[in-house]
Amino acid sequence: MPSNQSPLGALPARFRRERVLIVGYGDIGRRIARRLLGDTSARQPIGVLALSRDETRMPGLRMQALHPLWGDLDQPKSLRRLAGVATRVLYLAPPANLGEDDDGWKRDDRSSALLMALRRGRGPRSLVYASTSGVYGDCRGQWVDETRSPAPTTARAWRRVHAEQGMRSAGRQGLQGMRVSILRIPGIYAPDREGGTPRARLLRGTAVLQPEDDVYTNHIHAEDLARACLKALWHGRPQRIYHASDDSQLKMGDYFDLAADLYGLPRPPRISREQAAADLPATLLSFMSESRRLRNQRLKLELGLKLIYPTVEQGLRS
Repeated sequence: MPSNQSPLGALPARFRRERVLIVGYGDIGRRIARRLLGDTSARQPIGVLALSRDETRMPGLRMQALHPLWGDLDQPKSLRRLAGVATRVLYLAPPANLGEDDDGWKRDDRSSALLMALRRGRGPRSLVYASTSGVYGDCRGQWVDETRSPAPTTARAWRRVHAEQGMRSAGRQGLQGMRVSILRIPGIYAPDREGGTPRARLLRGTAVLQPEDDVYTNHIHAEDLARACLKALWHGRPQRIYHASDDSQLKMGDYFDLAADLYGLPRPPRISREQAAADLPATLLSFMSESRRLRNQRLKLELGLKLIYPTVEQGLRS
C-alpha cells in the first residue's frame, strides 16, 4: 500500500460523518464533488473521497479538498481497504476496454472487484452506478422506459449490463443494507466539458445520416447529470433504474444542424446509411445504428430533479 493511503476505514461507525467515495473521478466526479463540498445544508461537512490508481494525482486531489485513496480497479487486492471507508459510493468508472475477441468480454470485472471489496466490511448506505442507455440496443425510435429489457448489441453495452446485474444483486442480497440506484445515461455534453460539444466534429465536416435513415439520440447536460447522481445517492429507491436524460426529442442529424446554426458553422453533409457503412469508422457507425427516445418521468417525479437544461438548445447556449 502506498504511504498516502487513507486510514479512514478504521474509524468507529459512531464517529463517522457522511463520506462519499467517488470511483471514476473525471469531469462528472469533479462536478459532483464541488456540489458536495459546497453543500451548506448538511448537518455537518460531507467528506469526499476519490479513488485513483495514479499517485501523481494525489496532491492535486488534496488541493480540491478531497481525501485521495489509492486503488486500481484492475487489481482487486488494492481495493481491500475500501471496506467500510465510505457511507455512500458513486461508481462512475467505465468497464475495461475489451473487444469481442477478448476472454470474458461480456463481463465487467472492475465492478465485481469493487463489490467484493465492499463486502469485506460495513457496507455503504447507498451506491449509484452510472450505466449507459446503450444497454437497450436499437429500439427503432420507440419510446423507452426503465421497464424495458436490455438488448445490448455491443461489447461495451454487454459489460454494462453485467455490472448493473451485479450491483442490483448485491443490493437485493442486503450488502449491509446497501441501496443501489442505476442511472442509464445517454450522450453527455456541456460547453465547459472537454469534447462536450459537437463543435470539433462540425469543424471536421463529419457526415450525418439523411433524414429517412436517421436515428433518435438522447442527451444530458453534465451539470444536470451531476445533480441526478446526487439525487439518486440520497433519495433513490432500492435497486431502481432511472433514465438520466433531458426532454429533447431530436434525431442525430437535427442535433448537429442545431449546433451548427448556434455556432455559425456549416451544417454537416447528409449521406445514406449505405454510404455511412462504407465511409465511417465502426465505432461511430454503431452509435448511428441505434434509435430510441428515453422517458425520464422517474428522474423528475421520483427523484424530484428539475432540469436546469431541459433541452440541448438551452444547454449549448449556456
